[in-house]
Amino acid sequence: MSEHDKILVRILRGTSDANIPFEGMRSLLRSLGFQERIRGSHHIFTKEGVEEILNLQPKDGGKAKPYQVKQVRQVILKYRLGGLD
Repeated sequence: MSEHDKILVRILRGTSDANIPFEGMRSLLRSLGFQERIRGSHHIFTKEGVEEILNLQPKDGGKAKPYQVKQVRQVILKYRLGGLD
């Protein structure tokens, strides 16, 4: 299982939203076809065919913010991204 798959499973499982590495989530979104634009500490992800714009910021310690992990999970599930069964 690749590192992207491991992060994807952790995000979809939803049991450890406070412990998802921000860089891992960024890398996962890019691998799912999202375009990243950076404005200061804001990482803005867009993808053709996806209405939502994901505006992510890391929290101290290099982790993703739990509410932002939840937003990413909702987008992945809504658009059936990720390719895992």
